[in-house]
Amino acid sequence: MTTRDFSAQRAALAGVVAIPVTPFTAVDTLDTTAYRTLVTRLLAAGVRTLTPNGNTGEFHALSPEERHIITELTVTEAGGRAAVLAGVGLDPATAIASAEHARSAGAQMVMVHQPAHPYVSQGGWVDYHRAIAEAVPELGVVPYLRDLRLDGQRLAELGELCPNVIGVKYAAPDAARFAAFARDAGLDRFVWIAGLAELYAPSYFAVGATGFTSGLANVAPALSLELLARLRAGDQRAAMKIWERIRPFEELRAAHGSADNVAVVKEALAALGLCRRDLRAPSSQLPYHQRELVSTLIAGWTL
Repeated sequence: MTTRDFSAQRAALAGVVAIPVTPFTAVDTLDTTAYRTLVTRLLAAGVRTLTPNGNTGEFHALSPEERHIITELTVTEAGGRAAVLAGVGLDPATAIASAEHARSAGAQMVMVHQPAHPYVSQGGWVDYHRAIAEAVPELGVVPYLRDLRLDGQRLAELGELCPNVIGVKYAAPDAARFAAFARDAGLDRFVWIAGLAELYAPSYFAVGATGFTSGLANVAPALSLELLARLRAGDQRAAMKIWERIRPFEELRAAHGSADNVAVVKEALAALGLCRRDLRAPSSQLPYHQRELVSTLIAGWTL
């Protein structure tokens, strides 16, 4: 594989990696108008990395055609103002086809979802990601790690085979394990993204992360960007003051195995009049008694 310069993509990963929600209409089709509004709002706030078809975008509930539309809309709206890190995954052929589509649409990178398979061997994990990375050598590739069984040496092996594997979205709730894994894999070889968003960003930054994912940015991008600024400056005290403000919102998203992760974000957006609260199964809307709680949580934020 020809060595390419991925410095711009690496720089984009070392920041707020926002994951737009996917709005739906009352008849359960893509609300492309609302989606454009949300992306434009993120860009206007200063977000410079977007992940269409992430988990907060309900990747697994979208059809292949819908995922393609969302990728295309994101690239068009970004218009060069932000890097696009398109989510791909599922079976190898589908993941490769999605990565190739992302390339043709103009995305700069792809994020590979954790393989949705009950039997994932470490060697098979390498083979899966290698096949995707080799299909799109021009794109930066970012594995999404949620499985604690993978050894750091296996990621190092993938990085040696595929120079375009440039970053890692690490989403296990264990900062000590992350610190060890990153060093086993190559702390400087990859850009390390705290994949559990703002709630884990301070602890992960302390041991090597330089970016974090964000669903909160859909609602309050200024808070996400301010947290990033404080973490970059090494001002842990100021970072934790922001963390304390958003903690109840993020804990509500993380409750019950993150069952309401997207529902909480969409409820906040509905309260702001930015999109409907509709989701697709197996997710569901918040119960009525929690909707007021979300509105109360965001009431004091500068939005």
